[in-house]
Amino acid sequence: MNNPFDKNQTQNVGEFERAVSVFSGLMLVGKGVRRGGFSGILQLALGGMALARGYTGHCEAKRIFNETLNEKQGSQKQGQAALDQRYSHMPMDSEVHSPDFESKSVDLPDATPMGHENQVGARGTPSANS
Repeated sequence: MNNPFDKNQTQNVGEFERAVSVFSGLMLVGKGVRRGGFSGILQLALGGMALARGYTGHCEAKRIFNETLNEKQGSQKQGQAALDQRYSHMPMDSEVHSPDFESKSVDLPDATPMGHENQVGARGTPSANS
């Protein structure tokens, strides 16, 4: 089990959060001592956790939450990149229906050179039949 007071742990709680944790921990411990009973013990426990979080600057719940969030964002970025790559060769609707290309004499330009541009009959070059 992790030692909660190990100073070698990475700090993932900012200075302001640490100060708020210490202050709220002291408040909860004080209320727990005055109240007593089950709810007092619960307040003591929560206050102790807040004090430990403020003292060490490390919060295990925050670490787990950030790791889960980063994994989710990473998988979403990979999925979006795959979609972007999948449809990147397709012309946009505004390009296809542009008034510039309504005339039959105008061809859509080749957006991606494929190596056949210099061959006879390739788009934009005179064909043998013309």
